[in-house]
Amino acid sequence: MEEDHPAEALTELRERQPSALELLQVAAGSGLAAYAVWALLLQPGFRRVPLRLQVPYVGASARQVEHVLSLLRGRSGKMVDLGSGDGRIVLAAHKCGLCPALGYELNPWLVRLAWLHAWRAGCASSVSYRRENLWKVSLRDCYNVSVFLAPSVLPLLEDKLQAELPVGARVVSGRFPLPTWQPVAVVGEGLDRVWAYDVHRGGPAGPAVPGPSSASVPGAPSSQAD
Repeated sequence: MEEDHPAEALTELRERQPSALELLQVAAGSGLAAYAVWALLLQPGFRRVPLRLQVPYVGASARQVEHVLSLLRGRSGKMVDLGSGDGRIVLAAHKCGLCPALGYELNPWLVRLAWLHAWRAGCASSVSYRRENLWKVSLRDCYNVSVFLAPSVLPLLEDKLQAELPVGARVVSGRFPLPTWQPVAVVGEGLDRVWAYDVHRGGPAGPAVPGPSSASVPGAPSSQAD
């Protein structure tokens, strides 16, 4: 029997067009792999949240994190990230001087990943990540809040923020604006755009800063009333 030369076999394999069945098998395998990633990383956090309140995880880009920090830099008081994912915003906020910095995230794998990032940055003892439902945590002592949530849940989030945040608090929303609140600053363009909202007595208010790339960054609140 004639033995095939490895180089000839490799050339034949490269030139051969895959059959429809082979393409179907590859597609099925890719689909199973994607489902496995979803089931492992995303689904665990969804089981404890009603369908209408579920928000898929999409990590913030470096530009988005930079814009969030530009609207929180120089402020004081507790900082929380609602739906903190892999913890990158909390870690960056701590490095920016915000203390304490805390993230709430339901997905256990993302919480572990956030702790890993904090440990690698040497900040594991300085930041905190909690596996808790953001809809059930109290925000009454939070003066700096960041959110990257889906538009479908933002009206409900407005109600929670309005009911719980203290006077002087600032909310920074990424990718999508809060539907009825008036921003005091807007930074970035497209999906990198973030909006800042300040809480005053009687509710959030303040003129929006014109221009898609402009920002107004007031300092820390002068009063920390409950």
